[in-house]
Amino acid sequence: MPHARAADGTRLFYDVEGSGPPLLLIAGQANSSRWWSQVRPGFSEHFTTIVTDHRGTGSSDKPDVPYSTRMFAQDCVAILADAGIDRAHVYGTSMGGRIAQWIAADHSAHVDKLVLGCTSPGGAHGVERSAEVRRSLAQVEPMKARRALEELMYTPAYQGPYSTLGDPNMPPHARKRHLFASAEHDAWDVLPSISAPTLVVHGTDDIFNPTANAPLITARIPGARMHLLEGARHGYFEEFASVATPLVVDFLQDRA
Repeated sequence: MPHARAADGTRLFYDVEGSGPPLLLIAGQANSSRWWSQVRPGFSEHFTTIVTDHRGTGSSDKPDVPYSTRMFAQDCVAILADAGIDRAHVYGTSMGGRIAQWIAADHSAHVDKLVLGCTSPGGAHGVERSAEVRRSLAQVEPMKARRALEELMYTPAYQGPYSTLGDPNMPPHARKRHLFASAEHDAWDVLPSISAPTLVVHGTDDIFNPTANAPLITARIPGARMHLLEGARHGYFEEFASVATPLVVDFLQDRA
C-alpha cells in the first residue's frame, strides 16, 4: 500500500485507480478514503482517481498534534508529489471542501479544476449549523447519535449503503483533532485568490452544513458556478450519485 510522507514525517496512505486526467477526491471530517467507496467507480471511468486517508484515519499515521485544514491541504500536496502527479482536478466534500479551498489558494500550480461540495468558507462569514443540529449529534447514546447523523446525511428514502458516517477505528484524540480542525477553518480572505475554474455543489435540504454557504462561496471565488441539488442533504454525492457524479464529470471534462 503506497504511503506518502508529510512535511512532519507523518505517513499518509493513498490509493490510485482508473485512467485519464488525475482527480484528487478529498473526504470529510473523521472519515477515511472509504467516504468515496460507492461513487469512486463512476469517476475512475473517466479519471485517474486518488483517494487518501487523512492523518488520524484509516491506514495513515495518527499523531496527537494539532491538525488544521491547511495542514490537511499540505498533506494532499505531499501525496500528489509522491504519486508523481504535478497537477490534478480537486474535488472535496464537507471538510474535504474546506481542505480543497486551501489547496487551490496555497498551491494553485497543482490544481486544474476545483469542485467544492457541501462545504463552508468557515470563520465569521460561514453559516453555522443550528443549536438543534449540534445537540442531536452530541447525544451520549451511540445509536441515537448515529441515527441523527444518518438523518443529516441522507433522506428517509435512502436505504444505504452508508459510507460517510465516520471511521470507527479512529482513536479519540484524532477524532477531537479533526473536529477542531474543521471548526477552526476560515478561508474567507483567500477565496478571491482562487484562479481555478470552480463548481460549487450543495443539497437544498442540507442543514448539517447549511445550504446558505454555497452562494457565499460562489460569490467569493471569481467566476465560480453553483449547482443546488433539489431535495438532497449533506451526503448528496452518495445518495444522489446518479445526478451528482455526471454533473461533476461534465464540469471537469468541459461539457457543462
